[in-house]
Amino acid sequence: MPHVRNVVDVNQFNPHAVLPYSLRALDFEGAMQDVYDLFFDINGLLLQRGLHRLDEMLRPAAMSGIISDLLTASLARHARSLAANQYFNGHPDLVVAGRYPNDAVQAGSEGVEVKSTRNRGGAVDTHGARDQWMCVFVYQVDNDSEPVQDRLPMTFTEVYLARVTVKDFRKNPRGDLGTRTATLHREGIKMLRQHWIYKAGS
Repeated sequence: MPHVRNVVDVNQFNPHAVLPYSLRALDFEGAMQDVYDLFFDINGLLLQRGLHRLDEMLRPAAMSGIISDLLTASLARHARSLAANQYFNGHPDLVVAGRYPNDAVQAGSEGVEVKSTRNRGGAVDTHGARDQWMCVFVYQVDNDSEPVQDRLPMTFTEVYLARVTVKDFRKNPRGDLGTRTATLHREGIKMLRQHWIYKAGS
């Protein structure tokens, strides 16, 4: 199989999804396709030079971080009422445009936090439990097929977006040198999964 460009399957969007901040399925389609196109372009150049794809070179945590940043930037371009938070490491990733000075806030209450993970079902670590709109993109990476040029492109399989609260999280234990994180507990994850936007193969 030659190096191919992935395409968002528009038939997999939930027609009954209720989205905040005037978001549309079209915004998510555009953001996901932007990431697909970027990976296609970059991996194509890498393969031409006999190098590994980004999918092989990046550690899983780095890959998720980059994908989250790319999705945030792209959603900010497609969405009608949201902008990228201009505060470095500010929360949430997307803020209501014009709500905060220069669209920058260290810890805001209005907007959407964007996460990506390889974990089916959307379980993902966060830096802390918060009341927030949380959007989780689940993706798959083919690191097994041989030869490498036949590997499938990175693919988004699930997207969730729900309003979660501090009570929906459990704190994760960490060692002395670890960073404390929080993850949605069983009921929190169940609630998140009920608010799905996109499911490939459904």
